[in-house]
Amino acid sequence: QVQVVESGGGLVQAGGSLRLSCAASGSIGRIDTMGWYRQAPGKQRELVASITSASITSYADSVKGRFTISRDNAKNTMYLQMNSLKPEDTAVYYCNVYTSTRTRLTYSNYWGQGTQVIVSS
Repeated sequence: QVQVVESGGGLVQAGGSLRLSCAASGSIGRIDTMGWYRQAPGKQRELVASITSASITSYADSVKGRFTISRDNAKNTMYLQMNSLKPEDTAVYYCNVYTSTRTRLTYSNYWGQGTQVIVSS
């Protein structure tokens, strides 16, 4: 199976920065796209940023210019550098990994348990 673990969340003041990490492990075949999602209380989960295996990135309009997504393919790890944080960025941030496994050539989505980010005003 594939395990996905996020880290790096916490409490920060508005205007501050945080760096989230996501590590995938287990029976990983080839990772295609990795992405960060977030879910605020009472709202649906939304895509924040994604990065392909060729490091092509995409961002939600609300975070463009403030967040930077990156990945280390050798370590099966993804990062989200979050600068100029705003109270509206408060949410649980989830990592998504779209990958094949060593036993299955088809691709599936795997999710982490989430990491809480709280931005105080």
